[in-house]
Amino acid sequence: MRTGRSPTVRLRRLSGELTRLRREAGYSREDVAQRLGMAGSTVYRIETGHTRPQGRTMRDLLDLYGVDGTEREALLALARDAGRRGWWHAFGDVLPGPYVGLEAEAASVRNYEPLLVPGLFQTGSYARAVVGAALVKDPAETERRVTARMERQRRLTGPDALELWAVLDEAALRRPVGGPPVMAEQLRRLGELAVQPNVTIQVLPFDAGAYLGMGNSMAILTFPDPEDADVVLLENMGGELYLEKPEHVRGYVQVFDHLRAAALGPEKSIGKIESVEKEMAGR
Repeated sequence: MRTGRSPTVRLRRLSGELTRLRREAGYSREDVAQRLGMAGSTVYRIETGHTRPQGRTMRDLLDLYGVDGTEREALLALARDAGRRGWWHAFGDVLPGPYVGLEAEAASVRNYEPLLVPGLFQTGSYARAVVGAALVKDPAETERRVTARMERQRRLTGPDALELWAVLDEAALRRPVGGPPVMAEQLRRLGELAVQPNVTIQVLPFDAGAYLGMGNSMAILTFPDPEDADVVLLENMGGELYLEKPEHVRGYVQVFDHLRAAALGPEKSIGKIESVEKEMAGR
């Protein structure tokens, strides 16, 4: 799954470098657009990582910013690498955002989920029930979404296995997504994953009452290269929001630390998962 740097992460690095170079050269985005004869929206999309500059555009930008020598060669190589396609591009119709590309390169993820079992933990049956609840009626699209989710789970094994720390509200365990038998299978899967050395699962029990960050799903991604800053993903009905400013990331790291402190410890959490699984299975 992970061979070198993810093109999503490379593009993110490239956009940051080009933004830095423009500012150091004393140009505004409007200046760059005017001097190079391109739309201002194109400069914006390049600097926000939505568009990879093609070869000629990349060279024109570096000429304008006065970049030469080894730095120029390194940035041109970075731009070429950013054009490579990761496995997830084949699922672009059902994975429209950049999250999976970032996850593919992340060294660790800290994830809080109030209502659902995280995608990296989901069984096929549970995932189909979740996709169906999202009003996806085409069986072929449903299977593509489920297949993509199963592919993501390869990150949990192997020599570069993702370090995943998940905090789940008890509601995520008790909501019988797909019905009790499907949920019982899902909870058994959680119990199996919880003992992997790279996976930590904590449960926030109902009797914890109200807690900081309650109800707002989030993921904090950390990358192996310290030059790639952490990213926070927030999800809601309106879509995905990515936060990268250090002060914003620090705030959500503090929230996650509060969530960990309020939750049951890993061993007690496994006990809670097993208890709810028995209820779902009717034992």
